[in-house]
Amino acid sequence: MAADVIDHNKIIHGEPDEPGAAFEGIRGQPAAFDPLHMRVEELIGEGDRVVARLTMTGTHTGAHPRMPVPTGRGFEVEAVFIFTLADEKITEIRGVSDRLGMFLQLGWDWPQID
Repeated sequence: MAADVIDHNKIIHGEPDEPGAAFEGIRGQPAAFDPLHMRVEELIGEGDRVVARLTMTGTHTGAHPRMPVPTGRGFEVEAVFIFTLADEKITEIRGVSDRLGMFLQLGWDWPQID
């Protein structure tokens, strides 16, 4: 990833939508979910964009910004990410995933919108 990558998915990780903030959000995922697996089901590329459809699985064993106390429960959800590339590095990340399914499987409370 580019050092100034922008992650437009702050609801997933909770990080701000600003250059470079994605690293902390991504770094925290393996600490919160062990094991964490992301299986690539499809990759589609066109121009400066790559779309990845993934199956994500994990067990909530560590602190996460959305739920600091581990539940010990597992999840399996599908996600689709769109990566914008420049100079062979990811410069932007956009994605959608089955967040409701993940929250329900993990026993998390649905986040409140302020």
